Amino acid sequence: MKTRLLGLAILAVVIIAAVVYSFIDRKPGTTEITGFVGGEKIGFLEDAEVQELLADKYHLKIDYARAGSLDMISADHTGRDYLFPSNQTALEMYRNQHSEPIQSEIIFNTPIVLYTRKAVADALMTAGIVSQTDGVYYADTARLIACIEEDRSWAELGLPQLYGNVTVGTTDPTKSNSGNMFAGLVANTLCGGVADSSSVGAVIPRLQNIFQKLGYMESSSSDIFDQFLKTGMGAKPLIAGYESQILEFAVENPDIWEQVKEDIVMLYPTPTVWSSHVYIALDEAGTAGIDALLDEEVQKLAWEKHGFRTGLYDAPADVEHFGVSGIAEEITQVAPMPDAMTMEMIIEALR
Repeated sequence: MKTRLLGLAILAVVIIAAVVYSFIDRKPGTTEITGFVGGEKIGFLEDAEVQELLADKYHLKIDYARAGSLDMISADHTGRDYLFPSNQTALEMYRNQHSEPIQSEIIFNTPIVLYTRKAVADALMTAGIVSQTDGVYYADTARLIACIEEDRSWAELGLPQLYGNVTVGTTDPTKSNSGNMFAGLVANTLCGGVADSSSVGAVIPRLQNIFQKLGYMESSSSDIFDQFLKTGMGAKPLIAGYESQILEFAVENPDIWEQVKEDIVMLYPTPTVWSSHVYIALDEAGTAGIDALLDEEVQKLAWEKHGFRTGLYDAPADVEHFGVSGIAEEITQVAPMPDAMTMEMIIEALR
């Protein structure tokens, strides 16, 4: 009997503690909004400092479900207050498929980059595909794509330990933003300028051929980056991702980064494209997220802890705290993404 009473008492304490915690966790008057977010921003939204700032200054809690930038546009928006995709093309597609949103704003930016290992970067330099200026590595986008189209093997580039031909690991361009933007970059390169609805048709067969060679594609940029770090050079010699990913990883995992930093190389494609992380308010409640995320202190954390270039921190001043070498001070060789109509043609061709 005593054991049973003790058990009931413990259960009661646990229930009371859970209720008290729920009141502590959500400050009085706090509004909660929910929406869809690209996986690369989850670390930022889960940052305790960011959450505390949003709660204290704006009485706001931002809840989310992870979704690819393109998937979230066509998803059921019932009960959602906002969308937070990773490019402006997604905003154009939202307008085309739905209507003009109540409000939208670019919160921060990050360029599309390539990640590889030191041995691969050295081989690509010898082949004339990669160059280095002031400690920053740059990849000639046209030469890299030609290498893929020509079915050049890693062995031909002096890497016989790697299996198969040169490819770039990427996320599914029909679902995820980083893959979608890489597809836009490839289309631009094949067209010899910014691809549009009148020029892209001629290069669609080549674009399809290139992406067929890339093999299995992850659905999330955070997943492919995680796999790149865990599986080593043999599994993923070269991938496309965001500049912010390595900066955030170095801040959040300093001990691991210290062990691998000499082997991980970030390459800036020339040209590259900007990934503009745009917040789309679906209702009046969702508009609260815009002012909160554009708060100067929040923007400072977005750069210093998560590597996103913002309106206040668009140039990487004081980069030493990241411990990451080869960060470009300024991104100068940037191509515009194809417009939404052209990207829809590309997406349809790659389904």
